[in-house]
Amino acid sequence: MCHKEAHEDAKRPDKKHQATMNRYENPRIPSEARIRYLDGDYQVETPGTFVRCAVTGTAIPLDELKYWSVELQEPYVDAHASMKRYLETQGKN
Repeated sequence: MCHKEAHEDAKRPDKKHQATMNRYENPRIPSEARIRYLDGDYQVETPGTFVRCAVTGTAIPLDELKYWSVELQEPYVDAHASMKRYLETQGKN
């Protein structure tokens, strides 16, 4: 191979590196997860990227989920939504 051919080959993208992405680099299509809420933890029953706040309907990415009710088995976007649901339901039990 002459110098010119080597230079042309260097400009071409390597086919085996073109569209190779590992599973961490692939963007996930947003989908709603089904979760079983436990004390201080939760179990993913159906994989997904988010859950919906039971009070506001806001999508909550799973890595940002901090508030939920074990008793009611529902997630909340923040402490305010959690307290609102608590006040709505405290007299019904």
